[in-house]
Amino acid sequence: MDTVTPPVTTSAPITPLTPTLQRVAQHLANGLTAKEIAAETSLSAVTVRQYMRDIRESLHCPPRCKPPVIVHRLFTTQQVASPTADRPAPSLTPDQRLLLRAVAEHSDPRDIAVAAKLAPADQRAALNQLLADTGARDTTHLVILAHGWKLLPTDPAARSGASQ
Repeated sequence: MDTVTPPVTTSAPITPLTPTLQRVAQHLANGLTAKEIAAETSLSAVTVRQYMRDIRESLHCPPRCKPPVIVHRLFTTQQVASPTADRPAPSLTPDQRLLLRAVAEHSDPRDIAVAAKLAPADQRAALNQLLADTGARDTTHLVILAHGWKLLPTDPAARSGASQ
């Protein structure tokens, strides 16, 4: 009997990752890029990109979903181990916390700005300041650090559901 794949929605149950995808996902959750994962695992870049697509699909993330959103989803769905903080959490303003959550849940800069209640023209400067204040290398590292500091919700039901 053929099965029909339902349309991808954020409310559908998450498909558990296979052990292979879980290994790749853990590398991503450790802050590695696709190129670094390929080098670390001796997999081809093409294979890693396919695994990344498979991970996105399993997590019901949109096709052009950025790594910070995928990493956040990996942690909230408990597909990979949550990080532990290697230093105390910085003191963030409520606006910075809103931006942090927006970066974790959205890929498009306009969507991030709207979710963070920022003018699109101010989003980049606010994000750069947030990266500087947290000591994060990039937005993926920011999401990883934030989960280690328990600054982002880990309960999938607590998510806003928007993840473009």
